[in-house]
This record gives sequence, C-alpha cells and structure tokens, in this order.
Amino acid sequence: ACSQVAHAAVEAVLQSNKESVKAWRSEGMKKVVLKIADLQELYFYEQEAKKLNLVTAVITDAGHTTVAPGTTTCVAIGPDIDSKIDKVGMPLGNLTSQFFANIYLNKLV
Repeated sequence: ACSQVAHAAVEAVLQSNKESVKAWRSEGMKKVVLKIADLQELYFYEQEAKKLNLVTAVITDAGHTTVAPGTTTCVAIGPDIDSKIDKVGMPLGNLTSQFFANIYLNKLV
C-alpha cells in the first residue's frame, strides 16, 4: 500500500503547476493518507475533487509486485491550498490543514 500511495503522490505533483508545488514544498510537503471502504468511495472523492478543479491522480497497478495487474489502488488529490481540499469532504477529523491527500482501498491495508 505504501508504494501505491507514493506512486499517486509523485504523479499528482508531476501534474501540478509549479506555483502549487512550490507553495506545498514551502509548507513542509504535508500528506494525509486515508483508508476508505471501496472503489466506489475512491471515485466519489476523485469526482468531488475534479469539481473543485483540484489535481487528481488515480493509480492502477501494473502488477509488478503483490497487487494484480489492472487493480485501482489509490487516488492523490492536490497539492493545493488546504481550504480548497477541505471542500472535497473527506473525513479528516482534526487533520484539515493538508495540502495533499492520498486515499487507498481498504483491502490493501
């Protein structure tokens, strides 16, 4: 699961504009990882993020390790300002100042 989250984080940063990445890096490159119930929930949060014009990166594994080829494993959202990511509606509790969120499937934990 950790490698899948790393793939998502890298892909999202590569898709982001330089100013967003610069701001995120200057704030310590915070990342929040959340466990979700299923693929439906993963795509729900991805769509909510897209509605807010946030960068998203869905990762589908190539099958080189323990995950079967073609398995969707996680989505990265951001980096962007925390108040914008908070509007996605993820259950973050007290962790609402994130610039970046990775969501991965329950079965990979």
